[in-house]
Amino acid sequence: MDNLVTCSRCGSNACYENKINMVAKTYQCFGCGYITNSFMKKGSKLLAEQMETLPNLYKELMGEDEKGFVWMPSYINKEGVGMVFMTGTRADDAVWAAVKALPITEENKEEHKLKDGSYPKFYMDMKNIKKFKEKDYIEALDFLGLFQK
Repeated sequence: MDNLVTCSRCGSNACYENKINMVAKTYQCFGCGYITNSFMKKGSKLLAEQMETLPNLYKELMGEDEKGFVWMPSYINKEGVGMVFMTGTRADDAVWAAVKALPITEENKEEHKLKDGSYPKFYMDMKNIKKFKEKDYIEALDFLGLFQK
């Protein structure tokens, strides 16, 4: 069951709660752009696994709420549309970045060739990255057109 709740990280009323089963829930806040779930708590196996693979910036930005959930910035990558992610060198200069996906053309396909010799349908236009303040996560999503039907 899906539900909008108040985010326990930022207080926004735009936090999407998804009940997976009787025990597991995920939380995606469109106010702050952070995510967590029922198993993201200090000392948990899931958190330890995340700490092994996350970039340092994401680790630095992670924080625990009053319920004990550890929140981290989200990462959205929608094929053919684009991606939104947190970027910066440290927490005090972190911003949301949005890049649009562009189709591969005959003119640019060789520069996007994959290791296996195939070609993706789209590439991320990193030359035209757009940055948004930390509190403007939803604007970054809107820049990609993710709210259009």
